[in-house]
Amino acid sequence: MRRVCTVPPQTLRLCGEYFFLTVKKDDWTMILVTNNEGTLGAPTTAQLLAEGHHALDAIEAGIRLIEADPSVRTVGRGGWPNLLCEMELDACMMDGTTLRSGAVGALQGHLHPISVAREIMRRLPHELLVGQGAARFAREIGAEPADNLIDDSRRAWQAWFDNEVPEEQKRAWPDTPLAQLCRHAIDPEVGHDTTVFLAQDSAGNICTGTSTSGWGWKYPGRLGDSPIVGAGSYADTRYGAAACTGAGEMAIRCCTARSIVLYMKAGASVSDAVHEAAEDMRALKGGLISRVTIHAIDRNGDHKVVAVNGSRDNKYWIWEGQGKPRLESAEPIAISAVQPRTTTTTRYTTIPR
Repeated sequence: MRRVCTVPPQTLRLCGEYFFLTVKKDDWTMILVTNNEGTLGAPTTAQLLAEGHHALDAIEAGIRLIEADPSVRTVGRGGWPNLLCEMELDACMMDGTTLRSGAVGALQGHLHPISVAREIMRRLPHELLVGQGAARFAREIGAEPADNLIDDSRRAWQAWFDNEVPEEQKRAWPDTPLAQLCRHAIDPEVGHDTTVFLAQDSAGNICTGTSTSGWGWKYPGRLGDSPIVGAGSYADTRYGAAACTGAGEMAIRCCTARSIVLYMKAGASVSDAVHEAAEDMRALKGGLISRVTIHAIDRNGDHKVVAVNGSRDNKYWIWEGQGKPRLESAEPIAISAVQPRTTTTTRYTTIPR
């Protein structure tokens, strides 16, 4: 791979709470890429970008709409619970101009993990808070509280518990081993998915945002790639950004998002960088091997989306600075023989398109 320097002459200027990137370029190609679960938020994010707002503001506004919509069954309110019927939410935001990020993992009791993640970036020297610490911080900043477990999710969990959990474990519940019950967890691509937003604004700032309720029926405390900077998302205004959905364990093991940005830094096009990251996944042996959809943009306004072990049924939204976002199909790339993974929990869940 040919190594080239892709860093333009640049300075940072402070405007309010943001650093804006100033480069020797007359204009930037604004762009937004989000996955199918971003349907509700894409128009708002695109409009805010068109109005000149910072990419962080535009992304947060779009994702908040999705988190509050109970019809999106794997993000925010309305997601599927863990094995103990608890809602644990993950989110991350990253500013590619400063390389600051904020992330929360296994957050309970609050409606908008994306906004809690944003406040970590603003207020703390840390990058990631999890569990009780994340909930404490959310209360401290006055984040909106919520019971994110909707009636239908509670019904599905109760039906699973009544029919699938052995009587001996029911009597001891919740003080019983849970590891074997993880086989009931819902594949995130079967359950539809995390939402990811990647954007470049009119000033050239490249940022990312992710939000998810993760695997349904997951082991309590499980984190996927969404809150892990470099795995589920990464942004660097000098080169581009990437974000993943699907089996986060695969993206964690390959550091997929950061790898794509590094491939672009080394001179690869966004398309070649994404294909190289997909090839990296062929080296995975053992553990969970399933499906991942990789989304990426570069600083020239180009993008690429591939569905690793997926199909053209994987859709995403693209907006390129004018008009309305349009729906496109991801390029499928097979790295192994993976069939749709159904579990006992799929008997009790209905997940409409």
